[in-house]
Amino acid sequence: MTTISLMDWVQSPEIVVGKSEHHRLTVVALTHVGERGHADLLLYELDRARVIPDSMLPADVVRIGSIVRYAPVPGVERIAKLVIPDDANGSAGYSLAVTSEHGAALLGTRSGQRMSWLDRNGEMQQLRIIAVVNDTPDDDPGPLAA
Repeated sequence: MTTISLMDWVQSPEIVVGKSEHHRLTVVALTHVGERGHADLLLYELDRARVIPDSMLPADVVRIGSIVRYAPVPGVERIAKLVIPDDANGSAGYSLAVTSEHGAALLGTRSGQRMSWLDRNGEMQQLRIIAVVNDTPDDDPGPLAA
């Protein structure tokens, strides 16, 4: 049995999810409950997320399609694209299903944050989010348009 000290525990940050993605991922999580994976962690994260209008979602928030550079603590940096489970098979290790433990933990976070949770064995897990890249819409004129 592992004892978690207050020195080890980092409170998980507030996460934000766009309204349409929140609905879509709730369906995905409920569809995958009971299968191998961490749909229960995804449901928990969706439940605690602050749901905001899609148009108000900050550009640097991890969402489906985000390319994320992160590191388990302790651990080696990784780069992955967050995807729906059905899309995770095609990228040979580069894709990370949102129903996986790390995928669910990354959802809604931003660069510089740390996410902590207890895994199925009661062990504390932690991820450090290093960088987040999202596609920008082609019609976005960018900051110079002002």
